[in-house]
Amino acid sequence: MNIIDSLKWRYATKKFDNERILPQEKIDILIEAFNLTATSYGLQPLKLVVIKNKELQNELTQHSWNQKQVADASHLLVFCIEKNIGEEYIKKYFDHVKVTRNTPEEVLKPFKEQLVSSFESKPEEEISNWATKQAYLAMGNLLTVCAIEKIDACPMEGFIPEKYNEVLQLDKKGLSSVLVLPIGYRAEDDMFSEFKKVRRPIGDTIITI
Repeated sequence: MNIIDSLKWRYATKKFDNERILPQEKIDILIEAFNLTATSYGLQPLKLVVIKNKELQNELTQHSWNQKQVADASHLLVFCIEKNIGEEYIKKYFDHVKVTRNTPEEVLKPFKEQLVSSFESKPEEEISNWATKQAYLAMGNLLTVCAIEKIDACPMEGFIPEKYNEVLQLDKKGLSSVLVLPIGYRAEDDMFSEFKKVRRPIGDTIITI
């Protein structure tokens, strides 16, 4: 199945088979794909919480407007943003670049100083919004990988971040939840799996110049 067929196959799964569990090798692929996602400046202001715990999933369901996908999915992925992105975070990134690529400090220093200055001048809300956009990039990437790997998924904004942060103790880790992705296998009686995909005609969405 080619990638277009895979994208046609996927849909926002509304009902998961709660008895089927994704093998670890599939989870490992998603973890690697998350880590390889493109992000602005390459800063990766994100972390992914991978949950395989039915008791915890059931608890989080009540903070997800009782959407059963959270409880019934094989795993629950929580996309989080770093709350402290400043000089220390940026310098740590450039130290990693230096070691990984063996890049001289004099080459990295101008860009490093520019980024530090830029982020120091931004209000906290602007940095948070910027980081959240990177989380959407990561989720989009994982949705495509899920389709290719025949993993069902349901991208969700419908949850209460403050409650997730509390239950998962994300504040202590300097993180804040922004997106949720239940993953697993669709239930045979999920009627949404049979619905035709509704998209605008390509002629209405593409402009060729």
